[in-house]
Amino acid sequence: MNEDVFRKIHKVIIAGSGPAGLTAAIYAARADLEPILLEGQQPGGQLTITTEVENFPGFSDAIMGPELVDSMRRQAERFGTAILPRDIVSVDLSERPFRLKLDGGQTLRTHTLIVATGARARLLGIPSERALMGHGVSACATCDGFFFRGKKVLVVGGGDSAVEEANFLTKFASSVTIVHRRDALRASKIMQAHAQENPKIDFMWNSTITEFLGVEEKKLRAVKVQDTVTGEVREEACDGVFIAIGHVPNTGFLGGQLKLDPSGNIIVNDPRTETSVEGVFAAGDVADKIYRQAITAAGTGCRAAIDVERYLSHKKEEITRLEQEFAAQTM
Repeated sequence: MNEDVFRKIHKVIIAGSGPAGLTAAIYAARADLEPILLEGQQPGGQLTITTEVENFPGFSDAIMGPELVDSMRRQAERFGTAILPRDIVSVDLSERPFRLKLDGGQTLRTHTLIVATGARARLLGIPSERALMGHGVSACATCDGFFFRGKKVLVVGGGDSAVEEANFLTKFASSVTIVHRRDALRASKIMQAHAQENPKIDFMWNSTITEFLGVEEKKLRAVKVQDTVTGEVREEACDGVFIAIGHVPNTGFLGGQLKLDPSGNIIVNDPRTETSVEGVFAAGDVADKIYRQAITAAGTGCRAAIDVERYLSHKKEEITRLEQEFAAQTM
């Protein structure tokens, strides 16, 4: 890695390499902002664990999630984006230029920051879940579905993610049961239809998993299921359980320096992407609790880059002063 990247103040740094971050990088690079993109712990974001993407405009046939991400990445690099395999540990947004401490111990300085760090899978939060994660319990059907060929699996959730994972798992599992705490799914009508028409999928309504069994053997063998109406608890044998109950925005590294909504998403000045700190912008699932689609993430990434370009153009004098002061300090 070129050490010069740590010896200057950058115009814009983008945190996150999913569709929001990569689209922001494409637009920022084309605007000659010389963006730095930090890949984070999961390069490519949620698309890298998605199989076929059928609803991204421009592809008449389905495209694999990782393939779509790779195409975006190559496009961003072609226009001059520098992509670093680093994650942000903490940030200091109290003064300008902003300071970003990386997992390698280095510090980057930037006039603006685009937060596009996405979200991570939400779990049930019961002790046996963590103990058996990777031993029958998973939060990623695309990653682990292959290991359950011919097995009986459960999918926890009632939204689009749960139904999509259930349909995907039928390629491998002998049977898939969707476990939902209510008596009807929250998924879109078309997704519900796909699940209901699939002969391998059935449903366990008004039910929640209270415990995963098999900790001692280090292999899931069954779950305890509680009926949300009667309170009755029963044991259900299974080989695997996939958790699909939503995601938690990745904002921990911000240290509470940006305003968040009750769901933990960054609050932006919609329709713009400005956050509560001037010079900091947010795009993608880290700020979107409604749509959470690759195309909407890409759209906000575009908006964030344009907002950054306009912000920098209005701050030319201040930026020149900061860079002169920084140069004097480092001589």
